[in-house]
Amino acid sequence: MAVDLDDAFDRIDDFWDPHVAAELNGQHVKLARLKGEFDWHRHDDADELFYVHEGDLTIRLRDDPDIELSAGQLHVVPAGVEHQPVAEEECRVLLFEPAGTLNTGNVESERTVVEEKRLD
Repeated sequence: MAVDLDDAFDRIDDFWDPHVAAELNGQHVKLARLKGEFDWHRHDDADELFYVHEGDLTIRLRDDPDIELSAGQLHVVPAGVEHQPVAEEECRVLLFEPAGTLNTGNVESERTVVEEKRLD
């Protein structure tokens, strides 16, 4: 089944609420609408790929310079690296990470998504 990204993003109502759009080789492709600052966190055992479909995204890193991404750009945050995604205006991103990876990694907060939502 083909996924129309623009349509799929339009069906996501809340910011920072990732939805699984596809699966491959034990990986989830998640779509999320972002706005504002997310929690500082890390994924101890998983790399996380951010691909910006629309908008601009800053990935703050504790020990390295910030990563600035625009539409059509991607960055992989290596496992164990503490990071904080920030979007001043709405940003639409695809996330690639192993199935079962918590969106807040090592941190539990009101934004932690335990039961993943799927786009149908």
